[in-house]
Amino acid sequence: MSTNVKVLLVDDNPMVLGMLKQALATLGQVATAGDAADALLKAVDDPPDLLVTDYRMPGMDGRQLIEKLRSRPATANFSAIILASKTDIAERLSQQDPVDDFVEKPFYLKDVTRRIKRVIDKIALEKMAKAVPSDGVLRGSLSQMNVIDLMQSLEMGRKSCQLSLTRDDEKCDVYFAEGQVVHAVYGSSKGDEAVFQVLRWTGGSFQLDFEGKTTETSTQLNTQGLLMEGLRLLDESNRDAGDKAEEEDVLLDT
Repeated sequence: MSTNVKVLLVDDNPMVLGMLKQALATLGQVATAGDAADALLKAVDDPPDLLVTDYRMPGMDGRQLIEKLRSRPATANFSAIILASKTDIAERLSQQDPVDDFVEKPFYLKDVTRRIKRVIDKIALEKMAKAVPSDGVLRGSLSQMNVIDLMQSLEMGRKSCQLSLTRDDEKCDVYFAEGQVVHAVYGSSKGDEAVFQVLRWTGGSFQLDFEGKTTETSTQLNTQGLLMEGLRLLDESNRDAGDKAEEEDVLLDT
């Protein structure tokens, strides 16, 4: 699913830059820069929603680039992901840095794409939420954002809301508090089992009511636990059906 999220990739390794751009091309509007100075100019000209930057680069490093951009009002509002070695993350970077994620190098292309996609989905949902109509309910199609992406985005954004999923005459209501699923109901199923069933949906529509609340608690797992277990069950089902295909992956380093 392509979104209107603007992503700026910064890396001094042309191979890494090219492969990341290709992997993310269907997820947003992707621009690239070969160093921090070039990235600074491009960001001033067209501010990104998400900056994905290598940490160690000639001249200005990735963290300095983020600091410079955030010091300017016109370019201050963006999410950031830093690609860095395990040593740099442990010794020079910290969880107190104002970034959404640190990706340890070397990394597999599928893994880093999945982690970047999570942040892109969160930004896309926030953009959609800004366009909420007067009734305060955000409506969309699961072809725009599937159930897993929606739940991950609500968790990352620490949202409290009611997520209603519909498909033909089926309906599931999932309630979130600070990004964590607290209650779900789908027909006669409640809690974890209700969530597991709708993770299989590939079509339908959704509604997000940010005023929707519940006093019930029916889930046992947190949001990430529900998604991980649900994906495991889906994977088992696909294997049993003989539909699981092997995918090639690439290990990238700089």
